[in-house]
Amino acid sequence: MSEKERYVAYVGTYTHEKSVGIYVYDVDVENGVLTQRSVAPINNPSYLCVSHDGTRLYSIEDEGVAAFIIDENGDLTKMNSKWTGGMRGCYIEVDSKRRFLFVGGYHDGRVTVMSLNEDGSVGEVTDAIFHQGMALSANERRIDHPKVSCVKLTPDEKFLLAADYGLNQIKVYRINYNTGKLSLEDIIRPELDAMPRTIRFSQDAKFCYILMEGSNEIEVYTYNVDDRGEPEFDRIQVVQTLPNPGRMCASTNLGVARDDKLIFVSIDGENTVSWFTRDAKTGKLTYQGETPSSGYFPKSISVLPGNEYYVVLNHDSNEMRAFKIFHKEKYALMKSRPIGINKPNCIRIHKLA
Repeated sequence: MSEKERYVAYVGTYTHEKSVGIYVYDVDVENGVLTQRSVAPINNPSYLCVSHDGTRLYSIEDEGVAAFIIDENGDLTKMNSKWTGGMRGCYIEVDSKRRFLFVGGYHDGRVTVMSLNEDGSVGEVTDAIFHQGMALSANERRIDHPKVSCVKLTPDEKFLLAADYGLNQIKVYRINYNTGKLSLEDIIRPELDAMPRTIRFSQDAKFCYILMEGSNEIEVYTYNVDDRGEPEFDRIQVVQTLPNPGRMCASTNLGVARDDKLIFVSIDGENTVSWFTRDAKTGKLTYQGETPSSGYFPKSISVLPGNEYYVVLNHDSNEMRAFKIFHKEKYALMKSRPIGINKPNCIRIHKLA
């Protein structure tokens, strides 16, 4: 790793108590140390994404979605906000050419597409699809109405996957980049009551990893596009996030190393972080171990460049902690004192130009 490489961390929070917005930290990736440098005020920035060119950050907010300019030091300046036309979102995604934002709505079961202006500011809504129906379930107490928990572009950006936690489905939409419209192409159906939460793709574009909160599993799929241009998802593995998960635990988020070699899972109820190694050829995962998160309700996880540390946000104990990874011994240890931050929900590590 070059000594000239500089990184910052953006941490989105809930601001209904003491937090005021998006917190910016300088990141020492060699020692696993984060130092606060600034904060950008915004209401409940619960989820964030950074544009592929590294010049803009987009955030969920109570008013809809917001766009920020990222300066040379990583600090944020707000550009504008736009209402999505529905209830507040929970997930946001941007395409590599910075044409559209894709917003997942947990509260109203809605997938929203919004145009982006030439300067990167947020434009108008171009499409909005409300999911409909009810899920089959073996548990009469579980949520069975639409709740979109994640929207994720396929690596070729031809399709948008929308994980519906309530319907227990992942809907696959084809994207028309001329009109900003979506059309339903396919539906991935996990195991009964799996409850999909988060989606990630491998860097080589061949594999898809879907975290299931209800079943505490990761379902692994191959991804291809056939000769007709249709998406193909074939399930090749289902792996438990914990060897013996408790009855009241819930797998909440995935953290994937930049080189795809490691995948981490935060698990509420157990208050632990489990981790897996990934076979680059087969795409399959192998469980390595688990470490207590040393706090309550672990949510977003980020693996620092170099794969020597990861950072976990403990939402209910108002802190984030860095852990040193001991690869041969298959465990991790807390690096230093926790960093106090009120109701952290999402962390993004960004390499500065």
